[in-house]
Amino acid sequence: MLPRLAWRGFPLTLQFYQKTPPVYQMCKQHLLSTPAQTVYISSRTLLSPCNPALHAATCFLNSRCGSCRFSSHMKKRKVQEEDDRKNLGLLRYDLLSLKNVPKPALYLGLGGLIPFVAPPVVMIASSCYYPELGYAQIAYGATILSFLGGVRWGFAIPEGSPAKPDWMNLANSTVPAIFAWIALLFKDTPTESALLVIMGLGIALHYDLALLPTYPSWFKGLRAVLTFVAILSLIATLTISGLYPHKTLVKGPPDF
Repeated sequence: MLPRLAWRGFPLTLQFYQKTPPVYQMCKQHLLSTPAQTVYISSRTLLSPCNPALHAATCFLNSRCGSCRFSSHMKKRKVQEEDDRKNLGLLRYDLLSLKNVPKPALYLGLGGLIPFVAPPVVMIASSCYYPELGYAQIAYGATILSFLGGVRWGFAIPEGSPAKPDWMNLANSTVPAIFAWIALLFKDTPTESALLVIMGLGIALHYDLALLPTYPSWFKGLRAVLTFVAILSLIATLTISGLYPHKTLVKGPPDF
């Protein structure tokens, strides 16, 4: 009985709604012109089929609020995805900035790799491991570690610098120098010295790229490339010391 009555009343309701097509547009214009107005709609009004204006207003409010919530959610999700993509591609972005490296910094940086690369190249060419060259490479690496710590101090001290002279910047910049000092103390054990220099270079690079990221992008990209080549050179020297026979460059005085 009830379904039959509902079916008979449906055409009448449809005809009533079709006779008043401007109602939805009027409600839409009114709501857009007064967005701060509060509309109180009871459950009885919502269930009543004789109030098409309020029904249209309710539908419009629901659709508008739903679209706003959806657009806000999508915007937040897009911003989060962009931040994640930026964090994941940070080093790649710095490497793309290598084309902006000033010529003096580029040439001096590449020239500074010669003391790292030359010892393993000479050892491979002569098929011998020379402890003097290995120690010279380690001593130069320790010097570079101290230099990197000084660069941070020089960047943080001037007024107006994005890096502040606080504990985070100044204290962390002393860590590479400490690694360099300890590496020089192990002069009789070149393997431990080389490992300490490698660890110091890696920590200094981590500070510059992630922990203290206030350097220009071209500088961070250049630092990454130079550190990578320096670490590979030290690893090559360690590998040569275990594969090739050892031979000294300077012969000591004869024993009596």
